Amino acid sequence: MTEALLRIAGTRGLQAVSMREIAAEAGVSLRVVQYYFTNKQALLESGLTELGARIDRRLKERVTAAAGELTPRDVFAAVLRTILPFDEQSRLDSMAWTAYYTVALTDPALAAVGLTLPNALENVLTARLTAAQQAGHITPDRDPRTEVAGLLALANGLTSSVLSRQRSYEDAVKIIHYHLDRLFGPAAV
Repeated sequence: MTEALLRIAGTRGLQAVSMREIAAEAGVSLRVVQYYFTNKQALLESGLTELGARIDRRLKERVTAAAGELTPRDVFAAVLRTILPFDEQSRLDSMAWTAYYTVALTDPALAAVGLTLPNALENVLTARLTAAQQAGHITPDRDPRTEVAGLLALANGLTSSVLSRQRSYEDAVKIIHYHLDRLFGPAAV
């Protein structure tokens, strides 16, 4: 049912989500949806959890595919490229995430849940960048938290430009690498 929710959110927005719509999309009765989700808030929260899990799975797939020891720069490149929509499923997930973000701007309960994942990612990346700085991978004059916030804001803005077809995924990746070069230095070949 969470899959049905995310399909609706990714194609028609959260305003189209109702227990009845989800039941129809999932091909189950309304009672089945109500059995698993006591209210719409619980259902919406399950969608956010699933979106986070999907991004986590994509990132793990990219890191596994990279094979070998990843530099701190490689890790940041993998994370930021994973945020961008690069295929139809990630495009739909980005659309669903955008739908959630829009609703969360005026729904404090959803905002509290919705900020959990981005805040956790920012904290993890800040810790990684701090460690990279201590290991000499970036200069000591950089503030890791500010750098991470800027990179995540860049990836989120590029996501919007890819979704709107202002630029391609490949062009967005070039912009990310440009900024990673400025932070870490050019990528090793």
